[in-house]
Amino acid sequence: MKKLIIFLFVGIFAVSMANAQAPTYLVFEFIKVESNQTYDFIEFKDFMEKIYVAAVNDKKIKGWDFWALQSGADPSEFQYITVTYYDNPVTMMNGFQDEEMVKYAMIAYPHLTEKQVVEKFNEAIKSRDLAQRAYMQEIATTNDNFNLKKGSLASFDMMKAVEGKFQEYEKAEKEVFQKIHQNRIEKGLMGSWSLLRTALPFGSEAKYTHLTMNMFKDYLQFFNAQEYEDMESTAEQRAAMAKGIQAREQKYIYLATLENSVR
Repeated sequence: MKKLIIFLFVGIFAVSMANAQAPTYLVFEFIKVESNQTYDFIEFKDFMEKIYVAAVNDKKIKGWDFWALQSGADPSEFQYITVTYYDNPVTMMNGFQDEEMVKYAMIAYPHLTEKQVVEKFNEAIKSRDLAQRAYMQEIATTNDNFNLKKGSLASFDMMKAVEGKFQEYEKAEKEVFQKIHQNRIEKGLMGSWSLLRTALPFGSEAKYTHLTMNMFKDYLQFFNAQEYEDMESTAEQRAAMAKGIQAREQKYIYLATLENSVR
């Protein structure tokens, strides 16, 4: 009996570890909206939130976030960022087919007919322009219990690894910078951090190869983190940081606030 209990415990532990290590795949969409279409787009965004709730309940996706850009890009480029979370790369690449979107819309809004749903989607297409889309895989993250909620702040840092230093850059992020961010989280100066690798586009002509997501509960925490200086780092750690910085080029930094989140 004792051996059976130990066996069951080991089995449950192994399953939980496998689940904990399961990677997350994310699709970023950078959306441009003309000023005269802002109201229509915001209305559609609220309409979409319930559709993503239905998709999460059906385990089609793991989650969805809607971010309003604060700085980092020309307003004529785009003003909003959406992030959709998946549990495998195939589902991520397939995305939402039109018929699936209609199906979830009719679950979320049972009083609407299929024709009304399709008309609403067609109208929405006119209100926004998809400036760019990026497919990412999470390859490192901090140990935290950060809870995203409306008003949370995020810094999306786009990086491009120097040619020939791809592995060196990732090693620096995982072994040096992740520890720094973990220390900040434990000091209450940050909410969460994760490192993402670009799945598509890729190659030497890609604008960026990686993205780091730095999450904060509000502007106060964000500015406190900017003023924080890690005085505990050793000369060896500082040298490793400098080497890691030389292995990548920081392309863009987008600061955004969360308006909607579905989990």
